[in-house]
This record gives sequence, C-alpha cells and structure tokens, in this order.
Amino acid sequence: YLKKNTFIAYLMGKKNSGKGTYSKMFAELVDPENISHFSIGDMVREVDEELKDKKRKKELCSFLEKNYRGWFPFKKALSALERRNIRTLLPTELILALVKREIARREKKTLFVDGFPRDLDQISYSLFFRDLIGYREDADIFILIDVPESVINERIKWRRVCPCCQTSRNLKLLPTSEIGYNQKNKEFYLICDNSRCRGSKMVAKEGDELGIKPIKERLKLDEKLIEQAFSLYGIPKILLRNSLPVKVAQKFVDDYEITPEYSYQWNAKTKKVKIIEKPWIILDDEGTQSYSLLAPPVTISLIKQMIEILSL
Repeated sequence: YLKKNTFIAYLMGKKNSGKGTYSKMFAELVDPENISHFSIGDMVREVDEELKDKKRKKELCSFLEKNYRGWFPFKKALSALERRNIRTLLPTELILALVKREIARREKKTLFVDGFPRDLDQISYSLFFRDLIGYREDADIFILIDVPESVINERIKWRRVCPCCQTSRNLKLLPTSEIGYNQKNKEFYLICDNSRCRGSKMVAKEGDELGIKPIKERLKLDEKLIEQAFSLYGIPKILLRNSLPVKVAQKFVDDYEITPEYSYQWNAKTKKVKIIEKPWIILDDEGTQSYSLLAPPVTISLIKQMIEILSL
C-alpha cells in the first residue's frame, strides 16, 4: 500500500503517552523508507536554533513574510516565536506556515504528525490539514492514545538521562544493563550502556521528582482535546489503550506483553546489585488495578486497526 499511497495520522495523547514511540515502532515494522514521524515540537526547537543565526533567521523571515497569514501582524507573530516558553502556545496560523515550510523540504511520505492539534481551536484546522500541506487525496486518521496519569507520573519521576550522550532510561521501568549503588547515600543508579558512551552515571532531570504536578493543566487540556476528537464525524479514529484491568488481562494479553517494574537489592558480601523484576500494577484513572502494556502489543493494535481503516 505504502509504495503507491500515503496517509496522514494525527497522534493525540497526553504528554509522555508514547506518541513518538508507537509511531516510530510502526514505521520500523511496516516500512521505514516510506513513513516519517513529524514532531511539531522538534520543528519549533529547530526554528529556535535558526533564530540564533543571522543568515538562517533572514531566510526564515523571508519565507514567513510570504506565507504567513493570520490574525496577528507578522512582526507580532515573529515576536511570539522569539519569546516563547514552555507554557505558551504559538499562534496556530504561524505553526501552519512553519509546517508548510517543513513539509516542502521533505520527500512526500506517509506522515505521523506529533503535536498537532495542540489546542481546542486547532481541532478544526486538523480536519483540513491534508489540503493545506498538499496531501489532498490522502486518508487522514486520528490516533487517540489512552494512558493513565499514574503511568505518565512514574515515567517522569523515575526518568534518568546520561549527561554525556543524552540517552534516556528509567530506573523503575527501563533500566540499563548495569546498575550502580552508592553505599554512602544508599541509592541505586543506572550506568549508561550506550556503546558510543563511556558508562556515565545517569541522572534525574531537574523537576522530574515532581512527576506530573508541573504539567497538570497541560494534561487536562490534552484530555479535552482527545474527548473533542472522539466526537468528530467524517474522520476515522484509532484508539490505543496502554492499560488493561488486572482481572481481565489474561483473556487478552500474555505475560511478556505486560510492562515489568524493577527494584534492586545490594549484596554486601558479593558487592553486587540484585535486580528484581515483577509485573507492574498501576491504578488507572478510574482507580482500577491495571497492567500497563509494553510498546510492541500497543503497536500491533495500531497496525491491525490501520489495516481495517485503509481496507487492506
């Protein structure tokens, strides 16, 4: 199908819900040559770098002066871009102009769009997004990702990053092959096992210990976006569930599809860390004991539903 056709999929889920993970795994399994993951956030961060370079900034401004159309004057929109922070959203019309520019640079492929729509007013734009970027006859699909907030909380709280190569892992959910132990502080830590790295101690990012507290409002908005997308007519939707109630899980998944959690014990005699693995049980947003699923079974669900929607 992908050798002759393309489609656009809009990934909608709360922050840290796995949008990039699922789309990239889908591409790996199906056709990495003809599928592209397009992150609006990555695009905007690249624009930030362009603004720091005089020549690249001039080229960017020249493009926007010709292609930006919106309610704000161009200079005001550019000012919003230069002064943006993590709590403010850029004008939708500016985002569309930047997306048009980025898409024009790329070879036409199937797109998994991560980060659009990001606000309630952008939902209506997404209905005509394919026309705006020149994918006029393509199928377009909403992929809605349901992940309990308890899962997102643990993903953030236990996240660890290598200070050298920036590899990201998780002390509780995705450890490295080697675990260290600080006897003085009685703390376990991950040792980076990236072959291109030198085995640095992985560290927590500032603020990660707070979990989802700093992004509570963002999560509420994401939830409203998903609810509104569910109510739309005329565009097919795929629902991906990250969790299953423990009581019914055995009917639908095998043990190897369930996310494990890891804990550690220090053996003072052997001076080694013992790794303990067991199924991770969480409370979903309704307070039901549930298992969180690993990425592969969720991606398989994505593939099955995509086949049905595309009538393959």
